[in-house]
Amino acid sequence: MEDIVVVFCTFPDSETAKRIAQELVKGRLAACVNVLPGVESIYEWKGELESASEVLGLIKTTGTMYPTLEARLKELHPYDVPEIVAIPASKVQPAYAQWVREMTSQE
Repeated sequence: MEDIVVVFCTFPDSETAKRIAQELVKGRLAACVNVLPGVESIYEWKGELESASEVLGLIKTTGTMYPTLEARLKELHPYDVPEIVAIPASKVQPAYAQWVREMTSQE
C-alpha cells in the first residue's frame, strides 16, 4: 500500500498559492491542496532577520508522486528557495488514503 505524504509549502500570496495548487491538482500530482492565508513567517535571509505574511499550502500526495510534485513545485514557485517540506502521514483514514491514491494515479 502506497504511503500518503503531506507537503508544506509557503507562497507569497493567495493568488500564487491557488494558481499553483490548481496546476498540481490538474496534473494529478496532488489530490488536494488546502490554502491557508494569514501565516506570518520569521526567518533569516542573506544575513537579515525577515518577517513576511505568507500563505501556507498543505498538499496531499503519495510517496510515489512526491519526486515529480517537488520538481514541478520548484518550476512553478516564484521563490529562489521555496519551502517544500514533506512529512509521511503515519495514520490516515483508509477511505481518504484511497481517494488520494486514486486522484494522483497516472493511469
